[in-house]
Amino acid sequence: MDTLYDHMPILSRGRHRNPRKGACFMELASYLAGERWSDHPACTHPLLAGLARLVNDHTTDEGRGRLVPLVPSIIGLRGDDLRIDARLALRAVTTALPVAAADRQLALAVSVLAAEEMLARLDGRPAALEERSRWAFAQAPHAAEAARRFSRASKITEKGFRRYAAPNAVQLSVVGIAQACVPDPDGMLHDLLVAAIAECEALIPRAHPRADAAPAPRGTASAGAAGGPA
Repeated sequence: MDTLYDHMPILSRGRHRNPRKGACFMELASYLAGERWSDHPACTHPLLAGLARLVNDHTTDEGRGRLVPLVPSIIGLRGDDLRIDARLALRAVTTALPVAAADRQLALAVSVLAAEEMLARLDGRPAALEERSRWAFAQAPHAAEAARRFSRASKITEKGFRRYAAPNAVQLSVVGIAQACVPDPDGMLHDLLVAAIAECEALIPRAHPRADAAPAPRGTASAGAAGGPA
């Protein structure tokens, strides 16, 4: 029996001129949201959309079909609260840090501290690592210590965090996971996107009623190597 997704454009890497050429994750979201065909639709927070594009492009052709049921769940997730950017960046870097190659870990660890500092600043509290950040640092103690030394001499503005630090952290994280020596990088990227969507749902009132995502295909549960606190 046909399903909704049997008649959708096929997910593939990169941008596509029209649905007949295929679609990336965010182009399919623009299609489902009734917007103009675009990989930067207005229906989704820019950093979440950026994460979705990166996950789409760094997932293998064999694994990309697992992303399709997630597309409706990002429609309507948008807002201006800088906590959204900080939460997304923190989720990405704490997922990537334990599994990324050693030459990427210092930048990831610095990004953990930057996101934690930004959240503390926005909440008006002293900076302190959350449980997931402590767990990630425990998996890469040398990078964590070097990041602490480096971060003592660096400060970032809120504008700089939104425009540069958070997007760079997300990109570094996705590439680090995709190239990591783990059994199922596709599964880790899928699970990162699921967790990022949940982070946004906790912070953003939806602009539109949620379009329920279809259940994931059977037998596709991730064996993500990173694990760690939720």
